[in-house]
Amino acid sequence: MIIVLANSKGGVGKTSISVHLATWLAEQGHSVVLADCDAQQSSSEWLAEAAPEIRTVRLADPSAILDSLPQLDQEADFVVADGPGSNTETSRALLLRADLALVPCKASMLEVRALAQATAVLRQSQDIRQGRPEAVIVLSMVGKTYRLTQDMKDAAAALGLPLTKAALTLKQIYADAPGQGTVVWRMGARGRDAAQEIESLFREVLPHAIRPKKLRPLAVLKSFRK
Repeated sequence: MIIVLANSKGGVGKTSISVHLATWLAEQGHSVVLADCDAQQSSSEWLAEAAPEIRTVRLADPSAILDSLPQLDQEADFVVADGPGSNTETSRALLLRADLALVPCKASMLEVRALAQATAVLRQSQDIRQGRPEAVIVLSMVGKTYRLTQDMKDAAAALGLPLTKAALTLKQIYADAPGQGTVVWRMGARGRDAAQEIESLFREVLPHAIRPKKLRPLAVLKSFRK
């Protein structure tokens, strides 16, 4: 499955979600490739420290993206592609190969309305591919007391895109994680709240990716006796 973080606007949390998602999928027992398709190469550098066992590739050229993603998809259970914040041709190439597009968006009416322009490339891809990729809006960097208003719901509905129930709040720990070369659930007690909300998000959008934890031998024996 190819999952693309898509929004032509920068600063909405694409890299943070990409790195955390790749690491979470790997911890579920899946084989994962992170495709860093942003010229800044932030996600591949971060992941190299946070989870060096996960393969990363850098694909900033649209032609390379179109050629390489299908092959990477054959080599791994999941390909997570971190898209750029501005390059339309790169975004179009990613969406022409994606199975699922996660569209991070800050929770304000200005941001939601701006999605009409930001998702224009997504619409083109869906027209060409007869509805693919599936897409969902992820509210990111929202205030702790944010409220999803009816206006925001209506704006998302007008775009034909669902909103996830889980949202990522604005927390300093998300900004601290790349500097420490890790992900929030490895940052002790101060990362607990962030870990819970990002876990809720991934479980909501990828329920089929969740793998049950292996039972300990004693637990297996107790289960057998029952």
